[in-house]
Amino acid sequence: MARLQAVKSHDVIYDDMRQSLADALAYERGQKVDLRVTEIPAPPKILKPREIRHIRESLHASQAVFAHFLCVSPKAVQSWEQGSRRPQSTALRLLMIAKKNPTALLQS
Repeated sequence: MARLQAVKSHDVIYDDMRQSLADALAYERGQKVDLRVTEIPAPPKILKPREIRHIRESLHASQAVFAHFLCVSPKAVQSWEQGSRRPQSTALRLLMIAKKNPTALLQS
């Protein structure tokens, strides 16, 4: 009985995969398909230390206050601005948002 269920399970998985590949192919050919398409944004570019300092200064914030806005330590902001470390993932994304719209950090 368990073996029969496993075979059915594999058949269902195979049919689902085959249908998914057929839908993807139709989508690539420009045919109308009922798919959910998610565009993943490119990772943010690395900021230079002077760019980070400029973002902070545009907010008229000290390193400690700026660190609070970004939910990082003041030492992290200091090391970014000195160039000894680089911001990672989430902090980098927040910096890019702040670069485009500095007051966005103040509104949260």
